[in-house]
Amino acid sequence: MVSQFIMFSPASPLSFLSQTIISPTKIYSLNPHKCLSLTKTPRTVIEPTLSFRPTNTIYCNCLTSPINLLSEIETVTFFQEFGFSEKETELLFKQNPTLRLTSFDNIRDRMLSMQSVGLKRIALFRVISKSPNVLIAEEIDTLICFLRDDLGGKIEPLQIERLFVGAETRFLVGFDQKVRLLGIPQEQIVHVLNNVNLTKALCLKSIEEIERTIAFLNPFGGSDLIVKRPKLLNYDLDTQLLPRINFINKLSRGDVDATGTVLQKFPTILSYSVKHVENHVKLLRSFGGLNDEEIFKIILVFPGMISASRERKLHPRIEFLKQCGLDSSDLFKFLTKAPLFLALSCDNLAHKLAFLVKIGYKYRTKELTAAMGAVTRTSCENMQKVIGVFLSYGLSFADILAMSKKHPQILQYSHSSLEEKMEYLIEEMGREVGELLAFPAFLGYKLDERIKHRYEVKRKTLGEGMSINKLLSVSAERFKTKERKT
Repeated sequence: MVSQFIMFSPASPLSFLSQTIISPTKIYSLNPHKCLSLTKTPRTVIEPTLSFRPTNTIYCNCLTSPINLLSEIETVTFFQEFGFSEKETELLFKQNPTLRLTSFDNIRDRMLSMQSVGLKRIALFRVISKSPNVLIAEEIDTLICFLRDDLGGKIEPLQIERLFVGAETRFLVGFDQKVRLLGIPQEQIVHVLNNVNLTKALCLKSIEEIERTIAFLNPFGGSDLIVKRPKLLNYDLDTQLLPRINFINKLSRGDVDATGTVLQKFPTILSYSVKHVENHVKLLRSFGGLNDEEIFKIILVFPGMISASRERKLHPRIEFLKQCGLDSSDLFKFLTKAPLFLALSCDNLAHKLAFLVKIGYKYRTKELTAAMGAVTRTSCENMQKVIGVFLSYGLSFADILAMSKKHPQILQYSHSSLEEKMEYLIEEMGREVGELLAFPAFLGYKLDERIKHRYEVKRKTLGEGMSINKLLSVSAERFKTKERKT
């Protein structure tokens, strides 16, 4: 019986490889200054050590092994290509002895398959450093095939990296089945998976829990709701989703459809705790004098009000409205028509309030609140340009004030659309701009579909001096009846 040997330098950084179990009757040694040499020696058994002794030649013979020393050297070289130093590779093998029993081909194939789903050199280095078990875990192959083949390799590499290091590989079992349980179309599922914590949303949840979550969400929008707000999957069903949705549903008096509308409009509302939403409701109830039915209707119109600060926005703005003379009934009407008033920035409202005061509105009046409600729907820049258009046609601040008191919406219309209508009124219809003082609602009608069409139809029979109020305010059905008669 003979064996073979190979030379090692005692200071070699690959000295840790002396622990490797190699094939019977053969052992390889490496001389860093010479090429590989093989000789035969009698069969002996030597206990492996953590490092080579400072001798020129080492003899070793082992009974069984799935890999040989050359395979492990190949593995080390391959790891170096992905950023691992020799010391880091040595530490990796020491801390994960199972890697020594894995062939180089298997490790190489696993790393290449991980590259196929978008993990590049640096990302692979991070994943293997934090979770080396991904190199040998059987669960990885099924997951990679699903990510690459079923999802088209469209999951973001950072998401895949987080998935591999976020949980033990045993929790990756059934990942594909859990994704399919969501019932989300193929063209939307990638968006969802790229915007959730995959570990929290899927891996750490059982199939039963995911089924219960989908069943609970179905009456309120189900998969559509998840597509709009993928992070809903991160939440725990029993401690987060159930109590939060049930609170809103109770406020709606059990109106599932209305509750679903709130969630569809503003799914982010489910990121707020029950206590947070409840404190908003209490403020509107106690300080605003509103009942729960009224409060829910305001939320239904603008669920985003839940995100407004109670201390900086809700309380001081409700107080402002009350100072302007609004009672609880007026508050309800105002907030259903202009709910943005509760959410706009302080600077935004301050600029608009300054414009209104400049054109003549009195502070702490109901007329001011009506104008404020209108201008919440436009930008400060557009509002300023609207006033500029009026002034350019010879109207004064007093005229603008008079028109906006009759029809506050003129302050929110697009300045360019406003200018087109005023030009048509003066140039094509031959009217005076002063007619707007009597009928400012003219500026709210669509130019082509209503103003031009009706004017062209009626001018032949009524002449140029027809009343623009009567021309435009009559209903479409009645106008068609009169049009047929003529």
